[in-house]
Amino acid sequence: MNAGNQGGNQGGNQGGNPGSQMNPGDEAAPGTPGTGEDLCPQCSGKGKLGDGTPCPNCGGTGKIVEGIGGG
Repeated sequence: MNAGNQGGNQGGNQGGNPGSQMNPGDEAAPGTPGTGEDLCPQCSGKGKLGDGTPCPNCGGTGKIVEGIGGG
């Protein structure tokens, strides 16, 4: 009997597309209607902080996804 891995895939990427994972600075998943990319305000779009470490806000991409327009 194999008792291991009974839970299957727990967690992981909810969107099913590896490129669509969200970073802490994102307001929505990439491709969500009514959103667009902008430069990360924490690293100014560089993807790294002043000490050279990857930016935790954008995951090192230099970009965030945020809502556009509306009102």
